[in-house]
Amino acid sequence: MKEPLQIAFYGKGGIGKSTVSSNVAAALAEMGKKVMQVGCDPKADCTRNLRGDRDIPTILDVMREKGGDKLELTEMGRGKSIDLEEVVFSGFGGVLCVEAGGPEPAVGCAGRGIKVAVELLRRLGVYKSGLDVVIYDVLGDVVCGGFGMPLRQGLAEDVYVVTSADYLAIYAANNICKGIERHAGRGGSALGGIVYNVRGSLDDLELVEEFAAKIGSKVTGSIPSDPLITESELYGQTVIEYAGESLAAERFRILATSILENGYAAVPKPLTRDSLAVMAQKIREETRKKARMSVVA
Repeated sequence: MKEPLQIAFYGKGGIGKSTVSSNVAAALAEMGKKVMQVGCDPKADCTRNLRGDRDIPTILDVMREKGGDKLELTEMGRGKSIDLEEVVFSGFGGVLCVEAGGPEPAVGCAGRGIKVAVELLRRLGVYKSGLDVVIYDVLGDVVCGGFGMPLRQGLAEDVYVVTSADYLAIYAANNICKGIERHAGRGGSALGGIVYNVRGSLDDLELVEEFAAKIGSKVTGSIPSDPLITESELYGQTVIEYAGESLAAERFRILATSILENGYAAVPKPLTRDSLAVMAQKIREETRKKARMSVVA
């Protein structure tokens, strides 16, 4: 049985990783691919748009119910086993939805949930069940080893970094690239590309393409700012399901196809502090220019 393509989406908190990953999953399922999306955020909301906002238990929740916070996977098989149906749920288009979860508030490392989730899913045979694509939706910036696990251990073949043209989003994207560069020579993941997700007042694809080129990558896809995306999420749906004929849905299909056909992956060369400062100045200038044009209009 062939191994599934495994990819991970990273990016600044609130940049739209779950919007991108869930719509890509839905688009791939629409193409007839068997897809699993693993939510790697303690809030357990990464897959909500694939499951109609229906609550599902997280892997760490189930483990706590089975034997408390100290339950380890080594205890499985001693009357504390976990069944596939308790942690894997079917969503739109048959996408398998999994939420890793996290520890109780202010207790332990949230990144532990990712490692435990992957180990359990492997034991349950999910990765050998004919999957075509596995998508990891990873919380925020790479701030701890747990959240860096998919790229650090090469679990995801390719990492896609979601960013807008906002400076803080690009700053976070550059930090993530530092993590990729650090681990790539030791069996870690490569950078598959940059996903431009329009957020905020500045829409500047050329600026994001410039950033991608400077780090030795490319923009894999561009997602417009579209009220249909926000509207679909109010109903706990992807825009692929909610407004399948829309431009936004088509952009996600194009992105999904680009990811499937992507033969390009590289070890990024993150920008230096001085180069980031130059880019910050460009962003400020473009933002001021846009503001002046708005006033004139």
